[in-house]
Amino acid sequence: MAHEGLWEQLNKFDPTKTAQRAKCQYLSSPERYIVTLLNAEYVVNLSDRNIFSVQSGSPQSAVLGTPYGGHRRKASPPYGVPKRTSGLTVEPAEFLEQLCILAYLINARDLPLADKLVGAETLPGGQFFFRGLHSLPIEKLKNVFGNCPEVLHRVSAQFDAERCEFGDASIRLYVLPRLPLTIVIWRHCEEFDARASILFDQTAASQLPLDALLAAANLTVEALVKDSTESS
Repeated sequence: MAHEGLWEQLNKFDPTKTAQRAKCQYLSSPERYIVTLLNAEYVVNLSDRNIFSVQSGSPQSAVLGTPYGGHRRKASPPYGVPKRTSGLTVEPAEFLEQLCILAYLINARDLPLADKLVGAETLPGGQFFFRGLHSLPIEKLKNVFGNCPEVLHRVSAQFDAERCEFGDASIRLYVLPRLPLTIVIWRHCEEFDARASILFDQTAASQLPLDALLAAANLTVEALVKDSTESS
């Protein structure tokens, strides 16, 4: 099973307190969390250690308590979704999605945002971690949005992103309920190459370990790049 060690850690926590820390929902019978990742709802079943997302086009159900979100294919309802909600569009979470959600449930803290943006290298341990294979996906952002930064605003709207005033285009979106991410693009021109930045709130390392922060950044950039390609 993927992330078996993380599941073992999660099971040690009081679920009600975990939901409060992580700013998510906990439901019983069967025991499960409802966590928002990139504006999509994910069900985390504790009994069978399964995580799946539910599509936004599905009917709202009391089993989740919130509107569904995501972009997934049709499948049979997994354990934790009542039979009356059959026909939902669901799909198992991918490896990085599982990592982010489990690590978040384990590590999240009930802290206010510092409202101070920092680079990944300034986070505790970040100077040594975010290198080489662990580098943030800056090049993808430059390649896709560097010639037309305004596309970033269009494709990020579905993630409820907030426009910022940095660079030629910039947004802030919530990857997880306590983890905002800020992306800034500077346009390519005759004098300067395109530039991009991924910035975190100063509290980010209190909500996720560095490997999960990298996964969160990669998931975010991949989602934005995919939507820019599909909308072009």
